[in-house]
Amino acid sequence: MIYLELLFKFFRIGLFTIGGGYAMLPLMQHEIEVNNWISSQEFVDIIAIAEMTPGPIAINAATFIGYRVGGVFGSVVATTAIVLPSLLIILSLSRVLAKYREHPVVKSIFAGIRPVVAGLILSAAWFIIAAVILPAQLENGVTATVDYASIIIAAAAFFLVAKYKFDPIKVIILAGVVGLVIF
Repeated sequence: MIYLELLFKFFRIGLFTIGGGYAMLPLMQHEIEVNNWISSQEFVDIIAIAEMTPGPIAINAATFIGYRVGGVFGSVVATTAIVLPSLLIILSLSRVLAKYREHPVVKSIFAGIRPVVAGLILSAAWFIIAAVILPAQLENGVTATVDYASIIIAAAAFFLVAKYKFDPIKVIILAGVVGLVIF
């Protein structure tokens, strides 16, 4: 039964999310919370791993979540389900979009969709920021303090990539080394 649930939930995420992997993260977060599949901290860890591994973040995250919930077959089901809607839509709409790309109605639709994509990506970013940096209620009922080391690492990574155009892969490796030393 878990495989059908994974199939339905991840197919729905893939079907109703426009804007790529980061836009899918809030929907994934909602599903894992509603279904109590994994904890929020595990989801943040999965996002970190999915970001560092080759391939799109949403597909990697779906694979990890599917594995965590249903083993190897669960990962196959979740991965297939999240990719299938995009594949079907692209196959069916590619000719139509190519033909009518400059049509005012099509342009208007995409102009309306772009801000939603930005909002979904910001929502995913806020979830990650809150889970990594802000105080959290620990399992034993104790409230954790703000993780200032994580704030410094996040700010340094942001500025290295955004302002100084450092290679993100090198920044991730550097952050891993810093994390190994600090934590």
